[in-house]
Amino acid sequence: MERFPEMTSKVTTLARAAGMEDPGRVADDVTRRPDPEVPERARRRTFTAKYKLEVLVAYDAAPDGEKGAVLRREGLYSSHITQWRKARDVGALAGLAAPRGRKRRDAQAEQIARLQGEKQRLEQELAKARFVVDVQAKLHAYAGDRCQVRGLSSLVSSSR
Repeated sequence: MERFPEMTSKVTTLARAAGMEDPGRVADDVTRRPDPEVPERARRRTFTAKYKLEVLVAYDAAPDGEKGAVLRREGLYSSHITQWRKARDVGALAGLAAPRGRKRRDAQAEQIARLQGEKQRLEQELAKARFVVDVQAKLHAYAGDRCQVRGLSSLVSSSR
């Protein structure tokens, strides 16, 4: 049996005095490098419906040996594919493809709403005007009766 020479390595450590900074750092090095082992803030990835459908088509079109290559290229897991397939089969991905936000109002619907508001305002004004006319008619009738009563009483007293 063949023996390999033993490899030895010697690690030396620097002795630090109390209060001494890391000797590997340069004094004028203002910028600090982020630690490559720890991400700044983990963030969940989000995928659009269009992207999901494209990946599903590419995954389904790939031969059996290359399906893993598609997943590695896109940075996905097989669980993504199964979840996205279920969502596609239910029809959820088609619903996500619709544009987000408020739907634009139709010009005709906007005009109809404006005219309905104007109609309601005019009906309120008409009801108010009818009420005023009704009150004036009652007042005139009441005042007219009083004038006629006074007129008759003066006629009756003058004829005596």
